[in-house]
Amino acid sequence: MLDVGVCGTDREICSFEYGEPPSGSEYLVIGHESLGEVLEVGPAVSRVRPGDLVVPMVRRPCPHEDCLACTSGRQDFCYTGDFTERGIKGAHGFMTEFVVDDERYMNVIPQELREVGVLVEPLTIAEKALTQVWQVQQRLPWVTPGSPKRERGRSHRAVVLGAGPVGLLGAMALVTAGFETYVYSRSPVPNPKVELVASFGAHYVCAETTPVAQLAEQVGSIDLVYEAVGASQLAFEVMEILGTNGVFVFTGVPGRKAPVEVDTDRLMRNLVLQNQVVFGTVNAGKDAFEAAIRDLGRFAKRWPEAVRSLITRRVPIESYQELLLRQPGGIKNIIVLSRE
Repeated sequence: MLDVGVCGTDREICSFEYGEPPSGSEYLVIGHESLGEVLEVGPAVSRVRPGDLVVPMVRRPCPHEDCLACTSGRQDFCYTGDFTERGIKGAHGFMTEFVVDDERYMNVIPQELREVGVLVEPLTIAEKALTQVWQVQQRLPWVTPGSPKRERGRSHRAVVLGAGPVGLLGAMALVTAGFETYVYSRSPVPNPKVELVASFGAHYVCAETTPVAQLAEQVGSIDLVYEAVGASQLAFEVMEILGTNGVFVFTGVPGRKAPVEVDTDRLMRNLVLQNQVVFGTVNAGKDAFEAAIRDLGRFAKRWPEAVRSLITRRVPIESYQELLLRQPGGIKNIIVLSRE
């Protein structure tokens, strides 16, 4: 293993909010965002070879033969809930020097992405979401990526909730897909994220100074909301301003807090009368990993400084406490395992 990214999930596991070790183990090796280098392969391996840089998949299939999702290689849609997840649920993760794994879960990345390859896994969240958005919107005359009709009409408008790594990578994916993209975050202006967001063609809107009602006025009709902050109250407030035929995507998992007030009548009325869709998405399949590798390469060529700046710090594993047991700040912090 070369690099392992640290996210809120890792810190929550270290706070014993959840997490499950493998059967028979008294501990769980964490770490699910990773980049590794293949050192050795078995005789039946044909797709990867020593020296390849790889990003391993996180979720692994359940053991039930009647689970159509898992038997089809789409364990990210597992029906039974008996899947395992490396570093999270029932299987050790990647925050260790060496890992033995099956080649079918390895995703080879180009050598030129060595510096930022650890961002592939968090980007898969946006890639899976966007695939589903395009599938959902086939229900109506919606301009799809690359369509010449886009030039004759307005761009789709997207709002990203949150300016963490999942939100910023999602914003880059949305800009690449042709959306006029707004990142809505509570961090006050000025802050480094404002310039970062502008550098890849999106707009930064501060939630502290721009209430949700004003956000709707500033953006106009919102075609897509990509939630990447895990704050349910904010999410449902923004859902009330989702535009006609719009799609709202949940990716965050809120912690256990006090109930929040929601205007359910208004939400239900909007969903019905404006043909809106709401869905949640978790983990990712092989197609999302392939799309993330492709798009990260595009980002790195188009906005090299912006992509590099997503990684705030790289620290040796000896400094794990600072990243895992505290709130380290920044965007994406990385634990470096390689001694190269």
